[in-house]
Amino acid sequence: MASVTATPLEEYLATVYEPDREYLDGEVVERNMGEAEHGGLQGILVGWLFALRKELGIHVFPELRIQVAPRRYRVPDILVTTTKVKGRIVTEPPFLCIEILSPEDRAGRLEAKIDDYLAMGVAHIWVVDPRSRNAWTYTQQGKREAAIILTTHDPHIRVPLNELFAELAEQVESE
Repeated sequence: MASVTATPLEEYLATVYEPDREYLDGEVVERNMGEAEHGGLQGILVGWLFALRKELGIHVFPELRIQVAPRRYRVPDILVTTTKVKGRIVTEPPFLCIEILSPEDRAGRLEAKIDDYLAMGVAHIWVVDPRSRNAWTYTQQGKREAAIILTTHDPHIRVPLNELFAELAEQVESE
């Protein structure tokens, strides 16, 4: 079994990682980086949400660190807030966190991340799989598969999955 060297929190916060990494109780954790489908879907979603920012009063950020607990920092693929972000790191619960699955993502790691978001008080979490063309939503009330539309309420965001995946197909040829 490989040993893990603990990294002081101050060192993590002062270091710029390319790509950014998460910090979980003293361990700096690499994130699975997406391929073309992941990056394409991330760009499409950021563009759609950014276009709605003024109408809905939202702020959209790709890959911004959030402090989910005193010694736990996550980096969602996209996060949406309903208030301006203060400082370099989000410390208030975002309205929406979006995770786009990469081929290397594992269920246990994803579930731990979702649990962190929910414990922090994130209202809505979307998980989107660009390969299988499936999506799920998580709230404090539980998990559900999104068959037709990804939604939130207050503000009301609607993303039709057929349009989302059709736009992805225009950019990326599936394997």
